[in-house]
Amino acid sequence: MRYIENLKEDEQVVEHYLCKKKQLLKSRSGKSYLSLLLQDKTGTIDAKVWEINNSIKNFEENDFIKIDALVTSYQGELQLKVFRIRKSVDGEYIEADYIPTTEKNVDTLYEDILKYIKSINSPYIKKLLTKIYIENEFIADEIKKHSAAKAMHHGYMGGLIEHTVSVTEICDFMSTRYKYINRDILIASALLHDIGKIYELSPFPDNDYTDEGQLLGHIVMEVELIGEVARDIPDFPKSVLTAIKHCLLAHHGEYIYGSPKRPKTIEAFILHCADNMDAKVKVFEELFDQDNTQGNWLGYNKMFERNLRKSNYNND
Repeated sequence: MRYIENLKEDEQVVEHYLCKKKQLLKSRSGKSYLSLLLQDKTGTIDAKVWEINNSIKNFEENDFIKIDALVTSYQGELQLKVFRIRKSVDGEYIEADYIPTTEKNVDTLYEDILKYIKSINSPYIKKLLTKIYIENEFIADEIKKHSAAKAMHHGYMGGLIEHTVSVTEICDFMSTRYKYINRDILIASALLHDIGKIYELSPFPDNDYTDEGQLLGHIVMEVELIGEVARDIPDFPKSVLTAIKHCLLAHHGEYIYGSPKRPKTIEAFILHCADNMDAKVKVFEELFDQDNTQGNWLGYNKMFERNLRKSNYNND
């Protein structure tokens, strides 16, 4: 397997890749060409088919395809000039080679979730989490496979459970540092704050917004989910359910970031900070992983609206 991260300029490549995007465009002269985005687990690369002929067989987005191409460079970025394409045949590729995946063990992360559920004192909250994370086999399975985002952070298979456990660990730490925190509500909210992503985003290799995700969003769907589950738990305290719902509704922090409510409880505020910190620090990590620039500075980043520096410093 010739991974994208290892491609070099002027190299001839005959390999299988996942076609994430396919566009039929026209050049300035009016000639049709194909613009593709190809992916494997190490990243993506733009590809162009300048000559559409019998060597370019039928294929669609999210198909695995075999290409014959030359690695070129355009505006400082590697690009593929493709001469031949056909759909890959089952057995010619291993799907895991084409889907970015967490480096962590998802089964171990799921065990961490179970440990946090076991640590809950409230029998009502513990039952709520048990019904969602253990008795619901679909969620128990999909939480290990889904990403936490389409592109922003943890946008790979297993990213959702990695992010969920990380946020819960931060919240657990914070619960020991300050007074007046209801740990059960905070931990439950951390475990549930992105559970709606399972329904908001389609499984890999698509990892794209579903109709429900576009129309409702994960926050609405997860609030509906816990409300439905809580109704099947006799005498579930309304005030406790409201407190957890508020944490979920407010975890994006501000209206401009898609948060239906702003944090109004200490638990909601901690969850928002933990979620924001884990997501943004992960972006730093992913930027460093992908960086191939010289020097200490990455350049201007649109998300952070500032120039970012690498974390390599001289000790003298």
